Amino acid sequence: MGRGTTAPSRRNAGAGTSGVRKGSSSRAGSNGKNEKRTKATTAGRSGVSPAHQYDESKITTLSSLEHIRLRTGMYIGRLGDGGNLDDGIYVLLKEVIDNSVDEFIMGYGSSIRVVVNGRKVTVRDFGRGIPLGKVIECVSVINTGAKYNDDVFQFSVGLNGVGTKAVNALSSMFRVVAIREGKYAEAVFKQGQLVREKKGKTTERNGTFIEFEPDEEIFGEITFNSEFIEHRLWNYAYLNNGLALYLGKQKFESKNGLLDLLYAEVGDDTVYDISYYKGDRVEFAFSHTQNYGETYFSFVNGQFTSDGGTHQSAFREGLLKGVNEYYKKNFSGVDVRDGVAGAVAIRLKSPVFESQTKNKLGNTEIRSWIVNETKSAIVDFLHKNQKANKNLLDKILSNERLRKELNAVKKEAREAAKKIALKIPNLKDCKHHLQDGEKGRDSTIFITEGASASGSMVGCRDVYKQAIFSMRGKPQNVYAKKRADLYKNEELFNMMMALGIENSVEDLRYDRIVIATDADYDGFHIRNLLLTFFLNYFEELVVAGRLHILETPLFRVRNKRETHYCYSIKERDVAVRALSSPDVTRFKGLGEISPQEFGQFIGPDIRLVRVNVKNIKGIQNTLSFFMGKNTPERREFIMEHLV
Repeated sequence: MGRGTTAPSRRNAGAGTSGVRKGSSSRAGSNGKNEKRTKATTAGRSGVSPAHQYDESKITTLSSLEHIRLRTGMYIGRLGDGGNLDDGIYVLLKEVIDNSVDEFIMGYGSSIRVVVNGRKVTVRDFGRGIPLGKVIECVSVINTGAKYNDDVFQFSVGLNGVGTKAVNALSSMFRVVAIREGKYAEAVFKQGQLVREKKGKTTERNGTFIEFEPDEEIFGEITFNSEFIEHRLWNYAYLNNGLALYLGKQKFESKNGLLDLLYAEVGDDTVYDISYYKGDRVEFAFSHTQNYGETYFSFVNGQFTSDGGTHQSAFREGLLKGVNEYYKKNFSGVDVRDGVAGAVAIRLKSPVFESQTKNKLGNTEIRSWIVNETKSAIVDFLHKNQKANKNLLDKILSNERLRKELNAVKKEAREAAKKIALKIPNLKDCKHHLQDGEKGRDSTIFITEGASASGSMVGCRDVYKQAIFSMRGKPQNVYAKKRADLYKNEELFNMMMALGIENSVEDLRYDRIVIATDADYDGFHIRNLLLTFFLNYFEELVVAGRLHILETPLFRVRNKRETHYCYSIKERDVAVRALSSPDVTRFKGLGEISPQEFGQFIGPDIRLVRVNVKNIKGIQNTLSFFMGKNTPERREFIMEHLV
């Protein structure tokens, strides 16, 4: 829903399961061959391996809560240890708060109180309270709830009949108390199973109280990051005028909705004052900045849609039509929208999302009315704000001039690329891409440093969904460079072609862009150079959650019987104590990890840290400090933090 820090530290970099990772021993290869040989012999005698027999005994029926615990990713996405904004523990918190926000939307309860104490979280709202006779069913029986009834919930934020059930199933302790008209009903669960219940009288105000603790069996060791929670609460406040949320004693409240959200993102550094509009079903705010590309924060019923969807594309179309109608011109969409920063939120009774994680809206019937309402609001804004319409026109004409200059440079770059090779140099492509629909989901391109690092990955990658682009040494520092300079640099142009973004970010070929560098000073420098490239010229890809950093183990700790891969010194020390006569290897580079070992690090358990930005107005200051000219302040910072 929100954005976190720009460059996650290694302390918070563990994006997969926490603790020590256990792998196969060095003898696994020969054992695997023997196993295959045994299976082949058996199959030759009977036709089917006993392990692969498919009969009635192999059919298993799981309860709904068992299914949630077994297939956690289907319901909350990734697990993680709390060091990443998308980790599952924040999804659990979101699902509980969503129900409280639904009460506010329906006009009941103007405050929500959240308390985080270690692993334990409590959420208290002052809405109508769950009907006392249905408390247990509402938090433990899938597809049970009032959100199927439009008279009770017209614009639901939470998952229909799933949200709190998932929280319940994935918690070692889950407690719910519903209060209505002087009476209460309480139920306590463990891993989704009812432990006790009671009812009685109370003087408490109406509402619902939920307390939960993420199950250590599922999540391992976790830490809630207060910054991530604060950002989510601010987004709830921006999207619900009049709602006050509390995290302990800290209050989150917005009087101007998306205007406040966009101002928090871009500040005063805009070409003209932020335009703001709020209708019955759609609300938006926008302005232009001096940054490149387009950046949007879009929401449906309070859900942040990082991949946009029909509501975002309709807003973009309405913006273009409104500008052209007012100026009586036929400007291109690229010229009108380059540099735009916008926030758009809509409310729908029956939103259709393209996945369970609700990152992209699919409703097509909403396009026409959003386009028309946006167009009318844009025309009205420009009529009423003469300074804004003058500055916007200057910005569009400047974009048009720069685009024509850039097109000439692009043409030269394409011609030069054709002379080099028919294929993109240093790219090992995959078969499925983002444009292939469901087949292209999770398609990934790894940007690596040098042939040795990519060599380990090529031999173990998934050729259907994993591509590799190998950099030749350190890329150019592009901070404060003109966009045309990117196309004059052969290495960067080849990388843009590999990604498919040399003409437009809408042509991006992969679902995920992953920076994979060595865990040494040179590797971190290359990582920073690549982050500078994306944040400076393609910040919309970062805001959309496309850019990630690959986490690979720093140590291998093993003896003759076991092998552990460790991502920190702490994990290494735990592994050393757990094994007798351990041998410890420090991986200095990706090329030191064999393809046989590397396969598990880019397989189903891949550890990725998504690159987030706290707000886009801070990007240029951060880049200037770390990647700009040497300054006394930067030298002092380096000396102070030098280890």
